Amino acid sequence: MTPDGVTPGEDGDAPRAASRRRLWWPAALAAALALALGVPALVASGTSASGSSSALTAPADDSPEAGFARDMATHHQQAVDLSFIVRDRTADEPVRTLAFDIINTQANQRGMMMGWLDQWGLPQHSPAKPMVWMRMNHTYEAHDGSLMPGMATNAQLAKLRSLGGREAEVYYLQLMLEHHKGGVEMAQGYVDLAKNETEKRLAQSMVVGQTSEIQLITDMLKERGAAPGVPA
Repeated sequence: MTPDGVTPGEDGDAPRAASRRRLWWPAALAAALALALGVPALVASGTSASGSSSALTAPADDSPEAGFARDMATHHQQAVDLSFIVRDRTADEPVRTLAFDIINTQANQRGMMMGWLDQWGLPQHSPAKPMVWMRMNHTYEAHDGSLMPGMATNAQLAKLRSLGGREAEVYYLQLMLEHHKGGVEMAQGYVDLAKNETEKRLAQSMVVGQTSEIQLITDMLKERGAAPGVPA
């Protein structure tokens, strides 16, 4: 059994195994680059209590910078998990391409955010309620593994694992559409509060990229005769 849950030989060809290996290299490289290059820049661009943008200070544990890095990393991890699940349950090339792109991009970004937290000397997890750093009095209540808006529940993940072919494709697209909507809201929430230009640029790229994919996913659902929204 491989780390992503696929039994060796299950795919039936070496190129797909090679593709899986290639996907993880960008994430590992991103983490290394974040530690070697990006993170010192983040620390250097932090703003001190006195308002000096040149102060070499790390963000506070309860800051939007730390909160966004933690929560978006968690959000991203589920998108990667969803994409690995559907990858092995359909031969549809457009859906597989979307899944590969999400795995590659979001694992890459997650590695960067985890690297920043490590460089800041902050824990990767916090007992604080998710998204409290957004200061918007979110009323979302975590339930059945869905910790933030857009995240799938454990029951929905189990259902996706039980499906195959066109049913798996449609359900994945419906889940990912809601997931991206929640991700865009969080990323924009950080952009509006950001004091760190490097992390702000990453969040802005998420808003742009996931907004584009929301339209793509909506079109893909339409092509398959399915409506947006996750069935009850």
